[in-house]
Amino acid sequence: MIDREQYTPGPANMARVQKDRGQNGEEKWTLVLVKQLRHSPEKVWQALTDPAHLREWAPFDADGSLGTAGTTVTLTTVGAPTLRVTETTVTRADAPEVLEYNWGDFDMRWELEAFGAGTRLTLWTNIGHRFIAMGAAGWHICFDVLDHLLSGTPIGRIAGPEAMKFPSWQRLNAEYAKQFGVEMPNWPPQAAQKS
Repeated sequence: MIDREQYTPGPANMARVQKDRGQNGEEKWTLVLVKQLRHSPEKVWQALTDPAHLREWAPFDADGSLGTAGTTVTLTTVGAPTLRVTETTVTRADAPEVLEYNWGDFDMRWELEAFGAGTRLTLWTNIGHRFIAMGAAGWHICFDVLDHLLSGTPIGRIAGPEAMKFPSWQRLNAEYAKQFGVEMPNWPPQAAQKS
């Protein structure tokens, strides 16, 4: 494992927002993140579906493989102030190209596309516009941690409140908020900042 103090995420350039209208006419926001990885789709697929790999980079733990459609898996948030346990059913698992499941309120769609000698990884997830910049900053860091893991230079999972302590997370949050045209929420809340 390399020293995580040496890790600094790059600029906020891997996420965008897609806005649609829901059935009731409400505005729906989808966060779309794209990362080029120097690894085969099969290797990336394993990192997205295998519980041991997910423990190294994802913001949740899984009690089983996400690699088979119809499988029910329990996902548990990591490091969140309130433990969030969600039972999910994998709705689509076309290895190594498309993976879909629901993580609580978030619909997750992963696409893996062979790109040169590596993989273009794309994540679509719905998220409320108030927290979309925070989500982009968090997933940005998770994708970087995933890239380090697959490259054989793991830096360890950085998720939840731990990610928010990184000065680079604050920068990413601000950059994504500006790109998306949203106000940055007061995070952490003032009461938490004083303690």
